[in-house]
Amino acid sequence: MRLETTRLVLREFAEADWPALYAFESDPEAVRYQSYDPRTAEGCQALIRRCLADPAERPRRVYGLAVVRRAEGDLIGRCGLKLEDAALREGQLWYILHRAHWGRGYIPEAARALLDFGFGEVGLHRVWADCDPANAASIRVLEKLGLRREAHFREHAWLKGAWVDSLIYAVLDREWPTASPVAAP
Repeated sequence: MRLETTRLVLREFAEADWPALYAFESDPEAVRYQSYDPRTAEGCQALIRRCLADPAERPRRVYGLAVVRRAEGDLIGRCGLKLEDAALREGQLWYILHRAHWGRGYIPEAARALLDFGFGEVGLHRVWADCDPANAASIRVLEKLGLRREAHFREHAWLKGAWVDSLIYAVLDREWPTASPVAAP
């Protein structure tokens, strides 16, 4: 699978991608709001193996893609879409970016391409994302994409030794500009 935007290519991971993945997945600041601790080199290799197994699933449920700058060819992040409930045609969006590339609009660009795919090719009805209320940059990304805040769950999860709140943002197919109407199941 390959999605292209003006500046980016979203593609399947390759085993050789682990050092580039490790560069940001091991960074405590980059994973500060993620549900996991900084990854080890072995953890990054295991993540890539899981991503490499995803295309073989029938039907495919997880699209965890490498975010690569088109001109430079360097892997700078990852963006994903998980089909949470096939009957409800619902998916979950996630993303992470190397800190050196924050604030340049790469994640909204990558996520927009993935949402176009999810609503257009997969036929999703609803896509949601979970965000820590303290993560102002991620909130801006979700709002820039047109997702609407639906909920604020207080002390929703025990992460990294503390209770944390969660904001839920979502968008429906009829609200997404490139979505084609798909009949209900």
